[in-house]
Formats: sequence, C-alpha cells, structure tokens
Amino acid sequence: MKWSEFPKWGKWAADWAANYHAGLRNRPVRAQTQPGDVLNALPVSPPDQAQPIEDVIADFERIVMPGITHWQHPRFFAYFPSNASPAAVLADNLVTAMAPQCMLWQTSPAATEMETRMMDWLRQGLGLPDGFSGVIQDSASSATLAAVLVMRERALNWDGNASGLPGQKPLRIYCSDEVHTSVDRAIWVAGIGQANLVRIPTQGPLRSMNIKALEAQIKADLDAGYLPAGIVACVGGTGTGACDDIAATCAVAQKYNIYTHVDAAWAGSAMICPEYRDLWEGVNQADSIVFNPHKWLGTQFDLSAHFVKSPEALTQTLAIQPEYLKTHGADGIINYSEWSVPLGRRFRALKLWFMIRAYGLDGLRQMIRNHVNWSQDLAEKLRAAPDFEIVTEPVLSLFTFRFTPEGQDADQATMNLLNAINDEGRIYLTQTRTQGKQVIRFQAGQFDCTAEDIQFAFDVIIETAKSLKDT
Repeated sequence: MKWSEFPKWGKWAADWAANYHAGLRNRPVRAQTQPGDVLNALPVSPPDQAQPIEDVIADFERIVMPGITHWQHPRFFAYFPSNASPAAVLADNLVTAMAPQCMLWQTSPAATEMETRMMDWLRQGLGLPDGFSGVIQDSASSATLAAVLVMRERALNWDGNASGLPGQKPLRIYCSDEVHTSVDRAIWVAGIGQANLVRIPTQGPLRSMNIKALEAQIKADLDAGYLPAGIVACVGGTGTGACDDIAATCAVAQKYNIYTHVDAAWAGSAMICPEYRDLWEGVNQADSIVFNPHKWLGTQFDLSAHFVKSPEALTQTLAIQPEYLKTHGADGIINYSEWSVPLGRRFRALKLWFMIRAYGLDGLRQMIRNHVNWSQDLAEKLRAAPDFEIVTEPVLSLFTFRFTPEGQDADQATMNLLNAINDEGRIYLTQTRTQGKQVIRFQAGQFDCTAEDIQFAFDVIIETAKSLKDT
C-alpha cells in the first residue's frame, strides 16, 4: 500500500469508525468467541507476497471483529471505561500519520511544549495548587513505578541506583488492601520485595487505611531497623471505590519524612467537578498524584497524568544523559523522557488538547455528573428490588451489589447471575470480593452512555435474575 492510496482507505476507515460507533448498541458487549478461535483463523506462516488491502480488510471483519470486546459500548459497565472521544481519535490519527518520537524537546518541540501546557490545564481543572508539575505517562502503572523508584532513591539518599540494594537497610512501603496490583508490580520491579509492602487494615464506609494502625506500623518498623520509604494511598480503588483519608495520610507521612503517592487512576477525572473533591481532601500535601484521562475523560488509551511536587526528585531518580541524547545550544528546556521509565515517547498531548477544546471542561463535568447521578439512581432501584443487596455504597459512579434469593447460597447465586448476564451479552459487568462476599461491580462511565442505557441495565439485571429464580 502506498501513500497515494491512503486517501481512499483513510476515508473507508473514517466511515467504518462512524458506523461502528453508531451500531454498537446492536452488538454484544463482550466478545463471543471461544479460546483459540482467532488464533486458528490466522495462517500459521506469514505471506511472502504482498496481498491486496481489500483482502486484509475483509479478514479484519471476518477474523478480528468477532473477537473484540467493545470497550466503547454504551452498555459496558465492567472494569473502568477506556473512553475514545471522536475528537481525541482524530488527534491520534494525525499523530499516527506523523509518527514522531518525542523523547526530547529537540525531537519535536511542539510535543514537549504542548505537554507542558496541557498538564497545567489539567492541574487547573483539578484544582491542584501551582506547586505541582505534570508529565504524561503511558499508564498509572508506570506512574506508580516511577513514584516507588523515587521513594527508594530518596530513602537511600539517592544511592540506590549507584550502589544497589544489597547492604542497605530494608525499605518499607505502606498501602491498604484496596490499592491496585500495579503497586505490587512496582515493588517487584524496584527490587524492594513483596515482603516489604506492608498492608494496613481499612475501616469505615470508604474502606480507608486505618491511620492509627499506619503510624503504629511505621513506629514498629523503625524500631525493628527497617527504613520507611513511601506510602501509596488510593482514591477510588478499583475493586469497590475505596478512598483513603489523604489529609491524615499525608500528615503521618510528613511527620516521618515519607514520600506519598496518591493513586486516583479512575476517580481523579471526577475531580474536575469541585463537589467531588472531598474524596481527596488534603491532596495538595501529597508528593505525587496519578489519574488516567484515558479512563473517564475521553482521551483513549494510553494517557496517564502524573503530577509531582518535585520534578527534581523524579529526574534525579530517572534521568540519564548519554552524549547522543544531550540537547545543545538550548537552556531551560524539558526532556520528558527524563521524567519516565521509557525513553521513547508518543505525542500524547495532542489528543488531550483536541479533547479539552472540543468539549470544554463544562461539557466533561456534565458527562461525569450524569454518570454519577445515573449510577446512584440504579443503586437505589436495586436496593428496592426483591432479592438484591447493595454491599458497598456508590463512590461516584461505582457500587457493588449481590443477588440473594431465599434458600440459595448468595455467593453462588451472584456468580450465576453475573455469568448469565455476560454470556447473554446485552450488558457487561464484573465481579470482586469484599467483606467476605462475592459481589458484582457496576460502574457507569462510557462517553456515549445515556440514562436509557442505565435503565436498560436495570431491566436486564432484573429480568435475568427472575429467569434464574424460575428455573
């Protein structure tokens, strides 16, 4: 395929995308294929000769599409959303066509300078103070890894990279059981070790870290010869939306000179609405914060916003400058590759710019408020329905419930309901365990979701539950 042919197929792709989104409600949300179906439909060996693009597209429809779970489906209520607004998709198409590698200022000044401005736009939108600087990471996992590496280096007086961990005091990182497993992976990769990730018990309706237990553990670790290095707090945990008391957590961290990272990967987007900011009150005292605009704001994966109070701590941990990466003849520039683990960087800021301008903060706020209100209304309807129990109350647009028909094991009945709903395919939900119970998670957050889609979800849940009781 040549660039001279691209306009024809580019128009086809644009038409396909518009038709795909227009018809999503007619598709099952979750892929209906069985394991191996796609693999077995693909030739074992690659072709030696070029094949017509028409044949490739035909096979795309025949082989690929049946195996896709539709994350942009308005009735996707599983996991957290991975939204793709039309404006952001358009921007990403332009970036893909240009294909710049934006690791340094000099390799694409527009990418670096737009990233600086877009992260400040986000900072203002979230109500964070001027003292925070931002960088775009690929995912919250990468941001958390960067934060854990800073915790390590800071605690070791910036000697870990040079001397390694052998011979050093063992480090300790603290979090609750509600944090994402990306924290565990960061601990592994940083060489700190799973045994030194200390889980603090939770309490209260938001399942937040017990602050007294946190401080007691830090004191005990100091007495035992450990070196407390960092705390990872969560706002809107993946399982049930758990939120730590950020102000109290940061107060303990400052008392013991410990670095604090706040993982608000999902819930952080909602902080563009001032009325939800009580969920992370005190966040201005944190050292590091991450949230994912690719989850709830409409900038499709991958784009994670990482804010830090001290860029110097980040670059002292991660920056490395061989001669071929130095920028000569320019002072005061930023090379964002020194703020992240990967060297290579995509031009992610462009889709953020398109998205914010195309919808405005007010438009994005209204979308989020709708999702929160609709989800909370659904929780009340299920609470009032026979045989249903709301297990964790809504945190923003996320809550959990279970199916409790008389005379049946509620855990098994809940899983039977979940599997029946997902196998049938009209909506998509996921499960978790909390308070020793098997529960179903519900979250609203897809960019094109409507109040009618939420009502549809209620109807499917009730209808499926009734059919299970009647069998």
